[in-house]
Amino acid sequence: MLKTTIKVSNLNNLSDARYCAGMGVEMLGFSMDELDFDKFKEMRGWLAGVQIVGETDSKDISTIIDLVEKYQPDYLEVSDWENVIEIQRIGKPIILKIDFATANLPALFQATKANVEYFVLENSDEFSVIDDATLSQIDAWSFQFPIVLGFGIKESNANDLLEQTQLTGFALKGGNEIRPGIADNEELMNILEILETDD
Repeated sequence: MLKTTIKVSNLNNLSDARYCAGMGVEMLGFSMDELDFDKFKEMRGWLAGVQIVGETDSKDISTIIDLVEKYQPDYLEVSDWENVIEIQRIGKPIILKIDFATANLPALFQATKANVEYFVLENSDEFSVIDDATLSQIDAWSFQFPIVLGFGIKESNANDLLEQTQLTGFALKGGNEIRPGIADNEELMNILEILETDD
């Protein structure tokens, strides 16, 4: 059992997927743009009791419809906020991935909140850190909107981030397999273990 809602994105191997499911991760994300469908189908067959998130960066509605029909995810994660109303008509709960560094976040939240289940807040600035000002801003937004934080999370600050904000949860990333059955997921494992609870 984990202390908060966790989504792990870009999963591409069964080792990570089964580990996450066993740790109580609620949402497992798979890139419909990159992951081979047969490999996805094989992994999905091993998973139970989790929500499958189909992830795409496509902005083409017909492409997104085709991917959803093929992969049949429980949730649909997109980054195209301008077409979110049209995307919602596909009939899947929407997770909207947005960029803290570049997006006009207050306007974007207001424009899309009625159509979006969760906002995954990522950051294209790879050198960004969560300082006090950033934390304060994230807290203010997370009080109003269902925000899943997708950057700046470390083993050393995960619990503090939860205690100091109203965040809905965290979005973490899967690693790559070094060889079959062995995945490079030490950072992911450490954060999940920090967030484990005995309840």
